[in-house]
Amino acid sequence: MQISAKADYAVRALLELAADSERPLTCEAIASAQDIPYRFLKSVFQDMRKAGLVRSRRGCEGGYWLGRDADRISVAEVMAAVDGEFFTLRGLRPDALAYPGVAGGLPELWRSAEAAAYDVLGGTTIAALTKRGTVARRSSSAVPA
Repeated sequence: MQISAKADYAVRALLELAADSERPLTCEAIASAQDIPYRFLKSVFQDMRKAGLVRSRRGCEGGYWLGRDADRISVAEVMAAVDGEFFTLRGLRPDALAYPGVAGGLPELWRSAEAAAYDVLGGTTIAALTKRGTVARRSSSAVPA
């Protein structure tokens, strides 16, 4: 399974928004904080806004906020919002596949892989990842005695 740069950038941008939800963040600030190409991130934000994952306001007081609580946004939902279908094989959903002969059992493997990936990514929220990142940052900045 390959995770697209678009999906990776989208999740990282949402983590920045979740970590600082008191004020709007600009696309420039998020791109800088996460070392993401600004122009690419702008297109990612367009997809996320269409999906209701973020909301925005123009102007000097503007920027982006989460579209809803971070504990109600799953990584799988983010991936689908920016990439389309969550899991495809040659552009087809695994439940639409059928192979002849000895390969007849292969679509079931692809469906199982999709289900396992969705269990992990669909069960992981932006809030949970933000918490993990905060704990990891504290652990790595702790000075040994």
